[in-house]
Amino acid sequence: MTAAAEPRRFRPSLWATLITVPAVLVMLGLGTWQMQRLAWKEDLVRRVEQRLHAAPIPLPPTIADPEALEFRPVTVTGRFLNDKELLLVARPRQGQAGYELLTPLQRPAEEGGGVVLVNRGFLPMDKRDAASRPESRVEGPVTVTGLVRLPQPAGWLQPGNRPGAESWMRLDPTAMAASAGLETVAPLVVEMTPDPARGNAPQTGMLNGIQPLVELPNNHRQYAFTWYSLAATLIVVYVLSQRRRTGPAS
Repeated sequence: MTAAAEPRRFRPSLWATLITVPAVLVMLGLGTWQMQRLAWKEDLVRRVEQRLHAAPIPLPPTIADPEALEFRPVTVTGRFLNDKELLLVARPRQGQAGYELLTPLQRPAEEGGGVVLVNRGFLPMDKRDAASRPESRVEGPVTVTGLVRLPQPAGWLQPGNRPGAESWMRLDPTAMAASAGLETVAPLVVEMTPDPARGNAPQTGMLNGIQPLVELPNNHRQYAFTWYSLAATLIVVYVLSQRRRTGPAS
């Protein structure tokens, strides 16, 4: 019998087994963990959807648990502190660069007092100066309907805020309030919802709130598939590489 025709048997070496088995177990564990994360994320998405479509509730005077209010539609009444407005760098809208205008809202004493930052929507770059948009300086009592949003941790590639800068790179109610000389500020922002009557064009839609949108990436199924596939591939490679010739038949 020629060497090419010699039968092969699975005879794994100790080192190959010691390396392969733990690696496969780790990959299977990571795949299973991703499937658990998938179930958690799908449940989170369902809960967020329920909150987004719930009827607005009055914002509580005291906010002990901000996370319980996140993504909830709320109403809040007060007076805009127009001289304390803040600019948050925004994504371009319809080809226009600009900001989101955050105006502090002073709540009346019967509603607990304090201040809530209200995100009133997109502001084109050429409207940065308050003098160029006198219509934005709303006076007197107002009632705002919007979505509660909480500040998110900064991404590792996201620019940080600079103390004393004229605009902000990311939402940070505490630091924003401090820079504006405000006290007793809620640890959240109310994103004003749009008024459909004003439209969505860059000019007519200026300061017309923010369309409720929650981005919750859900790639856990793909990640699980990747880990399980790697485990299966490693098993195949292990089996094929550890098949050895048994030598000539007697």
